[in-house]
Amino acid sequence: MKFLTALLFCLTASCVFAQEQVSFFFDSNKFVLKNTELSKLNQWLSSNKEVKIVGVYGFCDEEGTIGYNDTLAKKRIDYVFNTIKGKVKIREDFKTRSFGKLHTLSPIKAENRKVTLFYILPKDFVNEEKIIEEKKEGIAEKKKPSIKFPDTYAYENPNGTVVTIKIDTVFMKKVSTANVGEKLKLENMNFFTDTFAIMPQSRSVMYELLTVMKNVPDLKIQIQGHICCVQKDFRDLSTQRAKAIYKFLEFNGIEKSRMTFVGFASTKPLYPLPEKNEAEREANRRVEIEIIAN
Repeated sequence: MKFLTALLFCLTASCVFAQEQVSFFFDSNKFVLKNTELSKLNQWLSSNKEVKIVGVYGFCDEEGTIGYNDTLAKKRIDYVFNTIKGKVKIREDFKTRSFGKLHTLSPIKAENRKVTLFYILPKDFVNEEKIIEEKKEGIAEKKKPSIKFPDTYAYENPNGTVVTIKIDTVFMKKVSTANVGEKLKLENMNFFTDTFAIMPQSRSVMYELLTVMKNVPDLKIQIQGHICCVQKDFRDLSTQRAKAIYKFLEFNGIEKSRMTFVGFASTKPLYPLPEKNEAEREANRRVEIEIIAN
């Protein structure tokens, strides 16, 4: 199980270095192959007993949420892996990756609901390492250009006065380089007691997030609200606070398709409830962003 878990996230080079590939297609929202595709997989196994698997991709179409599709793609990988293991050679360090909503490759949805196996033929085993290394050098991912973020932000008050504030370039750099799935706390994001009104001293945090969203057009986030102290969020403050940030970004030109918001109330505390002190309460009472695409 640990081995399989380790395989789920990381196909960078190995799978695409394979000289051959074969795909098996799934029905919408299913992670078990229908009989015709399962028969196709078994026939392929019977005819290719001597090949070596060097990588696996799992794909989904664009329907459903990003998180749902990512999970579904992983389940499809698990299903195919469990079907082929013990029946064909598998490179010990081969890696896999799931591609959900963010990685649709074809405008035809059915063509994206698949798992693709990458493999090499017996005649190429002797050159396996050389093939993989050469391919790795040939398709190495381009590094993202370094972004120079401004350290100030100027905005206009309702009365027409232009205000310039200091913003944190370190935070913006951290967000711009964060990995998909990584969560970052919006430090010093404070609200008036029992409301979703943002305190003036938190304004710089808002503009830092806005600035990085404007400068990294591929960045997609989920804004996540959390509260402290109580088991029930009767006023849904965690959601309303996350929504307040979402609406700020929307108002300032960030497309809705690049962000979502959710409130977790006190269901995901960093410290167990009831908290022992104010430091623990402050830690639980937070807003985070999760990187959905970057």
